[in-house]
Amino acid sequence: MINTDKIAVVIPALNEAACIADVVRNALTHSSCEVFVIDDFSADATADEANQSGATVISLASPLGAWGAMQTGIRFALQRGHRIVLTMDADGQHPADAINQLVEPIWRGEAHFTIGTCPERGSSLRQIAWWILKRLSGLRFADLTSGLRAYNHGAASLLASRQASFLHYQDIGVLVLLRRDLFIGKEVPVTMQDRISGRSKIFSSWAKVFFYMAYSTLLALSKRGSGHKPP
Repeated sequence: MINTDKIAVVIPALNEAACIADVVRNALTHSSCEVFVIDDFSADATADEANQSGATVISLASPLGAWGAMQTGIRFALQRGHRIVLTMDADGQHPADAINQLVEPIWRGEAHFTIGTCPERGSSLRQIAWWILKRLSGLRFADLTSGLRAYNHGAASLLASRQASFLHYQDIGVLVLLRRDLFIGKEVPVTMQDRISGRSKIFSSWAKVFFYMAYSTLLALSKRGSGHKPP
């Protein structure tokens, strides 16, 4: 039986007051995990809504971006003694009832991290981006940009490290870094919903897509170090 007391759910959030309460409540309903919401300097009531819904809220003094906020949450969860860290988006896309599905392979020792994948959700633009990045990086995961993931203590510790602070996004760079140090990942198929509010921060304009692809291409072509055997 999974001990959810050792699991933390980290949710980075920026101006998600319209949906963060439901996201937190759903996470708490489907597990007894501690839920951390990292408020990335929101201009609305995100922090208040999350706090009133039962989350532990960390409000940043300046915006760090999605990955910076997520890394802050991972570090805080590890400091609190959690052994597994699960990340999910604040916009309502990720199903909270998949928490146990993501954690089980890690708990059984079958993987160091898991990814909740839903490749059919991708637009044609996203599908093209995935195809290019898979070819360049050699990564074989079906859904490269899913933020619904779970990490064991070793993988989470790597992502909390200083070297991971130089990443800009939580997808390709994180996966390349984990692969470099020989961490084993497993995909868990999930059904994702339409986002309750907001829109994709990457695929919302051609300029953002261009920057994302240029940045991710550099990471995808980066040297694959031999790394070390993961704990």
